[in-house]
Amino acid sequence: MSVAADRAVGAPLDRVEGRDKVRGEARYAYEHRPEGVVYAAAVTARIATGAVTAVGALDGVLAVLSHANAPALQEVSDPELFVLQSDRVRYRGQVVAVVVADTLEAARAGAERLEVTYAAGSHDVVLREDHPGFYKPEGVNGGYETDSVIGDPDRAFAGAAVVVDERYATPALHNNAMEPHASLAEWEGDRLVVHDSTQGSWSEHNTLAEVFGLEPEQVRVISPHVGGGFGSKGTPRPQVVLAALAALAVGRPVKLAFTRQQMFACTGYRTPTLQRVRLGADADGRITAISHEALSQSSRQKEFTEQTATVARVMYAGKHRRSTHRLTRLDVPSPSWMRAPGECPGMFALESAMDELAVATGVDPIELRARNEPPRHPESHKAWSSRNLVACLREGAERFGWADRDPAPRARLQGRVLLGTGVAAAMYPVYRAPGWAIARDAGDGTFTVSIAAADIGTGARTALTQIAADALGVAPGSVHVEIGDSDLPRAGVAGGSMGTASWGSAVHGACRRLREEGGPEASYDTRADIAALQEYARHAFGATFAEVAVDADTGEVRARRLLGVFAAGRIINPKTARSQLIGGMTMGLGMALMEESVMDREFGDYVNHDLAQYHVPVCADVADVEAVWVDEEDPHLNPMGSKGIGEIGITGAAAAIANAVHHATGVRVRSLPIQIQDLL
Repeated sequence: MSVAADRAVGAPLDRVEGRDKVRGEARYAYEHRPEGVVYAAAVTARIATGAVTAVGALDGVLAVLSHANAPALQEVSDPELFVLQSDRVRYRGQVVAVVVADTLEAARAGAERLEVTYAAGSHDVVLREDHPGFYKPEGVNGGYETDSVIGDPDRAFAGAAVVVDERYATPALHNNAMEPHASLAEWEGDRLVVHDSTQGSWSEHNTLAEVFGLEPEQVRVISPHVGGGFGSKGTPRPQVVLAALAALAVGRPVKLAFTRQQMFACTGYRTPTLQRVRLGADADGRITAISHEALSQSSRQKEFTEQTATVARVMYAGKHRRSTHRLTRLDVPSPSWMRAPGECPGMFALESAMDELAVATGVDPIELRARNEPPRHPESHKAWSSRNLVACLREGAERFGWADRDPAPRARLQGRVLLGTGVAAAMYPVYRAPGWAIARDAGDGTFTVSIAAADIGTGARTALTQIAADALGVAPGSVHVEIGDSDLPRAGVAGGSMGTASWGSAVHGACRRLREEGGPEASYDTRADIAALQEYARHAFGATFAEVAVDADTGEVRARRLLGVFAAGRIINPKTARSQLIGGMTMGLGMALMEESVMDREFGDYVNHDLAQYHVPVCADVADVEAVWVDEEDPHLNPMGSKGIGEIGITGAAAAIANAVHHATGVRVRSLPIQIQDLL
C-alpha cells in the first residue's frame, strides 16, 4: 500500500454523501417503496389518564389495531414499546390505536374518523417544588450516583464570606429533528426487516428481537441516512413497533410516521427542571462550598432521571460539596435524551450562579473561573486526561474583546438599545462504547470498511472515512464506509458525543491490522481497550461568549454575537466539527430566548405542539455565531486523540446569553426562556 501524501484526519473534507443528499438520492426510512406497501396512521389518546373503553370500526381501511386485537408483544425494559397491549392510558397523546389503509391519505382520514371512548381519571401534570411525590431514584442517566456529599457544605455556607443561594428553572423542551420518527416494516417469513430513522441500528435490532420474541438474527434494521435526532432516536420509539405490528396483522409492508404533533408526546423530550444552586466563597471569590440540587419529572410509565446536578461534581474546586437529584412521576409523556441531557440545564443553573458570584465578589467572571480551577477531578481525585478550560476562556476573551468590557450593568446604551456581554463555561464528559469493525481490501486499490454506526447529520460517515484512510495509508477517495445496518459489525448508538471515538477506534484498529498483516480482510473489537482508560477523568471543556441587544422600550432580546472556544482533543474534520459546534450553540440560543413546551393543565397536553407555536431559531435570529478550538493533545482517549463535539456546544450558550442580558439590563432572569415580561 502507498501512503497518502497528506493525512486525511484534520482536513476539512467535504461530506462523502453530500452529493447524494443534495441530489435527493440519499434514501431515508420513509422513502423506500417495496412492492405492496401500505400505510398506517396512529390514533392518540385524548385523555391524560384513565382507560380506553371502546374502539369503533371503520369501513374502507385494511385494519384497525388496538389493545383488543393487536398481536401480543413481550415486555421489555422500556414500557413505551409495549404498545397496544393494555386499555390503560398514562398520558395524553399515547397511541391507543393504529389505522392501516392502502394510501397515506386514507390511513390518516381513518385515524381522524375512528371513534375511541374513554373512562377518564384525574391527572397531575405540573412539576412544582412543593410536589409531595418527590423521591430519590436509585441512579440517574449516564450511570451516575443519585447524590454526592463531600465534607460539610451547610457548615461551610454558614461560615462563608459570600454566599449565592438561588433557584433556577428550565422548561420542557422537544427535540424536533427535521425528519420525523418514521419506519417501514416488512416480514419476510419469520424475519422482520425494518427501515427506521434511528441513532442505533444494532441496539434497535436487539430490542425489537426481544419485543417480538425473536432471535437477534431474525431482525434487521436498516438506517443509512437519518435526518437528525438530538437524542430522541437514540432508543427505539413506538412507531417502529407499531409499523411491525401492523405489517404482521395485514401481511404487507407498512409505513408509519408520527406527525409533528404526535412527536410532542411519543418520542421523548427534555424534562423541565427546578434547580437550587448555592455557592460559598471567600472575599476573593475562591469557592469553599458548592451545592446543586435538581428536581425533575418522569411519567407514570417509565422512570427517567436526568443527571442535571452532576455538572457541579466536575467544574470547580471547593472542599465541601453536595449534588442531589429528586424525581416525581406525573401523568405526562416519558422524558428522554435531548442533546446534552442533564449537562445542558445543569450548566445553565451553575454558570448563571457563577456569574452571580462574580457580581457579588466584584471579580471578573473569567478570572473567577480561573481562580476555581481544580488541579484534579474535585470529587474522584483522578488526574485529568486534559483540561483546558482556562485556555478557552483566555482565547475567547482575546477574540471577543472582553478586556474592553465595563462590568457595570446598563453601562452601554446605543440609541434605545441596551448592550451587554456575558460568558459561561461549557463542559461535556468523554464517553466511549465498544465497537467492532471489518476492513476489506478489494485488490484494486480500494477498501471497504463496515460497522453498524449511524450518521444523523453529523458527518460521521465522512469522519470514519478519514480515520480509515489514515490507518490504511491511502487517500480518502479509496475508502468506502458502510454504516447504518444491523447486519454490519456491532456498534453503539450515535449519542453521548461518543460516536466518532467509539466507532473510529474500531475502524482504526481494523484498518491498521489489515495494513500490517495483509490479506483480504481484518477485523477489530475494542471491548478490551476501554477499561484501561478509566483511570483518568476525561471531559471536553469550552467557553461561550455572548453579546445581546435589548430594546429598552419593548424588552425584546437579540443575540448579536456568539463565540464558542472549545478544547476537544484532536479535531477529525474542521468543517463538520464547526457545523456541530455552531449547531449546538444555536440550539442553546433557542433554549435561552425561544423554546418552551407549555403544559395545558386542564387537558394534560403540551399545547404548542407544532413548529408554528414551538419557536426555534431561524436565520434572522442567528446573526453571528462562530466556533473555534484550541489545540489539545490527549493520549488517554482513543487512537485518534479525539473528544466528542456534538453536545458541548449547547452546554454554555443559554447561561452566556442570560448573563449577557443581566449585564445589559441589570435584571437577572433565572427561568428560561427569557421573555419580554421578564425585562419590562
